[in-house]
Amino acid sequence: MTANLSLEFFPPKTPEGADKLRAVRQQLYALAPEFCSVTFGAGGSTQDGTLNTVRQILDEGQPGVPHLSCIGQTQASIREHLKAYRAAGVRRIVALRGDLPSGYGLGGEFRYASDLVAFIRAETGPYFKLAVAAYPEVHPQARSPEADLDALRAKVEAGADIGITQYFFNADAYFRHVDELRRRGVTIPIVPGIMPITNATQLLRFSDSCGAEVPRWIRLRLQAFGDDTAAIKDFGADVVATLCQRLRAGGAPGFHFYTLNQAAGTLEVCRRI
Repeated sequence: MTANLSLEFFPPKTPEGADKLRAVRQQLYALAPEFCSVTFGAGGSTQDGTLNTVRQILDEGQPGVPHLSCIGQTQASIREHLKAYRAAGVRRIVALRGDLPSGYGLGGEFRYASDLVAFIRAETGPYFKLAVAAYPEVHPQARSPEADLDALRAKVEAGADIGITQYFFNADAYFRHVDELRRRGVTIPIVPGIMPITNATQLLRFSDSCGAEVPRWIRLRLQAFGDDTAAIKDFGADVVATLCQRLRAGGAPGFHFYTLNQAAGTLEVCRRI
């Protein structure tokens, strides 16, 4: 691997899950990640777990990066999170609006991720490097593709340093997205989000819920494999490694792997790259 690489985890919910994730991280550190990010549940669902996991990563000598979602938060609560992150030694944050939990009112004092980015900059200046989300296939709640691009530009104007995309399997969608952003004067790096394919049912469920398109030919091939998990993993690694090679050849600045707290899928894709 010659491109910059980062990894994403989610906070484990049990002591057994924490032990497993610790072992997974040790395997993935062999890839020399630029940073390891940890997701943050909207409405308070995993926020303590986020910081605890980030602290463990920092203690392991790696750059731990918390996600920070602003839905349902107040300025005071975000200020407390920023204080805790600084105290822990965090220097990067993934700043997000966040998804609304089921049955959860909008609440809070922030409406958009750009509001969160602006607030962090007002509170802490350039102390944190801020990453924000990008959507090559358009955010599922965006009013239009143009509005989605304008939303990312607003995050950059508020002070974002880097964009990390939702995962995708169509390289052309990424290249078109970057071209459209450049035409709007957005010059920050846009890092492709990469989802290893190791479980067909899980992938299709995730993709349907978050608006990521699984091309018909990939969907049909996965379905044709049935319960042959070895064939699914081999096919998936080939598809994703080929995607990464095309992205790198086209100038992508790195890869952000959605590990789902597993090591094998990401390691195999990187081996094939």
